[in-house]
Amino acid sequence: MIKRSDCVIKTICLALFLVGNFMNGQEDKTMYGNTTEELFPYHKFQKAYKYHFIEPVQFYGAGRDKQAPKDLTEVRIGFLGPLEGSPIVSLGKQMLNGSILAIEQANENGGYNNLPFKLMVHNDVGLWGAAANEVVEMDEEKVWAWLGSIDDIVSHVALRATLKMEIMMVNTGDPDPTFTETNIPWVIRVIGDDRQSGYALASYIFDVMNHERVAVIRSNDRYGRVGVMEYSGFAVRKGHPMMIEERFNLDETDFTMQLENIKRVSPDAILIWGNAKESALILKQIRSMGMTQPVYASDRSVSEEFLKIAGDAAEGLVSTCPYNPEANNPKLKKFQKAYADRFGIKPDVFAAHAFDGMNLIIEAIKKEGLNRVLIRDVLSDLETFQGYEGVTGKIIFDGSWNDIGKIWMAKVNQGKFEYSPVPVLKATSGGKSME
Repeated sequence: MIKRSDCVIKTICLALFLVGNFMNGQEDKTMYGNTTEELFPYHKFQKAYKYHFIEPVQFYGAGRDKQAPKDLTEVRIGFLGPLEGSPIVSLGKQMLNGSILAIEQANENGGYNNLPFKLMVHNDVGLWGAAANEVVEMDEEKVWAWLGSIDDIVSHVALRATLKMEIMMVNTGDPDPTFTETNIPWVIRVIGDDRQSGYALASYIFDVMNHERVAVIRSNDRYGRVGVMEYSGFAVRKGHPMMIEERFNLDETDFTMQLENIKRVSPDAILIWGNAKESALILKQIRSMGMTQPVYASDRSVSEEFLKIAGDAAEGLVSTCPYNPEANNPKLKKFQKAYADRFGIKPDVFAAHAFDGMNLIIEAIKKEGLNRVLIRDVLSDLETFQGYEGVTGKIIFDGSWNDIGKIWMAKVNQGKFEYSPVPVLKATSGGKSME
């Protein structure tokens, strides 16, 4: 029989992430999600026997001596994203555009040894198993690495297939914190995750704005569940558990029941966690019901779609964003102009991160040649591309190959988002102990 104390120890082991120093030149005491030591889960309890995700899992399999084919006419790179049949098609198309632009620019600069790069495009529809089939097809197409996706279920399934096929995956859209915690050594993530966003929102809500009673309404899917879970855990450690948690389905348009329940508990503020469309509709209905509380939202609200649907109701909303599109970064400005000239629209966060991720793949191929294992090695060695300066800023990987580079606060002011640094995470809130 397993003792209760053994279960507690195992739970603590699984819950603790990245204690101690990060490797390869990162700052001392930097922990997963950039959490301070005082806010680290379970930090006041006995240290666990083993901490996971401190060091990457190595791949010791064969394949590094495999020679490149001699008769190639192009160098294929895969793409997997929501391009049709999904509620986040607009995000997938932006991700595809960013990838296309990186490929086209690379080909203008000679491709790989004068061979052109070619993007092999695949659609995901969020169904179990479908993503795995797409990865198998990419293997048959002889891609050397691939980029995608956004939906967390799709990404998790595809990750298992890419492990089996041994093709390196560069993820630039899935914010699920558990994604890289699988310790599968065939993926890196080039975008901030929901742990960072949840921590930043909780710190802003409770430390900067001094709210105490916050209600939450979230999408009834994995994106909403996992994202709010990270915020909620941090809020509890700050002494402010959720007043109420309501849920909504994708494509739902009437949120009267959920908002009446929220109105009944009279919260200080409201947090919405969902896609841009539903989040904007919820915000409009909050205001139409006479609710005047400050409203906060997950980072998918940082989009032109959200601003267009929400209209004047968006004023004052605060969210986070995995990069600052207003940054004084010459690479970013050059990318934004090239993207607008090529596609006739502004790039969003998924386009920018896809551009960076695709360029990492291209640079890895140029450096190591046409060998899948060597491409994997250089992308995941935590040295070659550690601190890579992309259009989204500096990319920093932790021991699980998760990008913990800077994220930003985003606030709507006069109809547009304005960006500022996230608050410093504090150990206390309103004089209360965190645990």
